[in-house]
Amino acid sequence: MSGYPRHWRFDDVFDSVDSGCGDFILELRAQVAGLEPGAVLMVASRDAGAPVEVAAWCRLTGHRLLEAAPPFFLIEKRKD
Repeated sequence: MSGYPRHWRFDDVFDSVDSGCGDFILELRAQVAGLEPGAVLMVASRDAGAPVEVAAWCRLTGHRLLEAAPPFFLIEKRKD
């Protein structure tokens, strides 16, 4: 995968380029569930709503949106 900010460091990648809104959030939830607390996930999504959806999902779930450079997002899984 190319095009994401090169200074980003992450533990895993979730490439959801072809998923729509509902599927994207469900798949993101499953991907994050498999990570260790504090792990960082780089997400790729070309869904037009992703910038709003990712930020809102992070607020609702307690995960931290570290950076956003659409179509790429850097999320830290909550530590508890």
